[in-house]
Amino acid sequence: MKHLSDIEIIDSVKRGNVSDYSLIVNRYKDRAFSFLRRLLKNEMDAEEALQDSFLKAYNGLNDFRSDAQFSTWFYRITYNTGLTILSSKKRQVEQEMFSIDEDFELGSYDNEIYSTTENVSQYVLKMVDKLPVRNALVIILFYIDGLSMSEISQVMGVSLTNVKVLLHRSRNALKNLLLKHNYQEEVL
Repeated sequence: MKHLSDIEIIDSVKRGNVSDYSLIVNRYKDRAFSFLRRLLKNEMDAEEALQDSFLKAYNGLNDFRSDAQFSTWFYRITYNTGLTILSSKKRQVEQEMFSIDEDFELGSYDNEIYSTTENVSQYVLKMVDKLPVRNALVIILFYIDGLSMSEISQVMGVSLTNVKVLLHRSRNALKNLLLKHNYQEEVL
């Protein structure tokens, strides 16, 4: 069964073999969970979003065009589900931000991040998390998940040119963040 393509599995599910959907779940769960955990920065939220994504994909299988790649289509669902959760939590985070002590120093937090990471790549990932959401996502999708710019364009719902511009700006933002905190010797 592992040699079946996504399209063959989906066709089987559409014909009534609902249990075959577990093959799709097993094929994409780790990668999608990793993506959602980075996006949402919370394991429980990522698990909830992952379940929602698989449920949405299952319910939308009749709308799936077999000429497209399932992985890209599913990533788009996952991305949108994650963004929905982020936007719903945004208000809560904004309210919490007002309660944070004004004396909190970002620099001390950066030093804590650097001192608790075991290697440079972990540190860079933690610094990526400090970027605005869209910038962090494009870096994660391109460098961590290995999606092509065309696939990222489909997932994020923007033009290929916009993906290139966003990736370029995101790289520069990350570089500037690292330089701002004087970690260029250790990381760059």
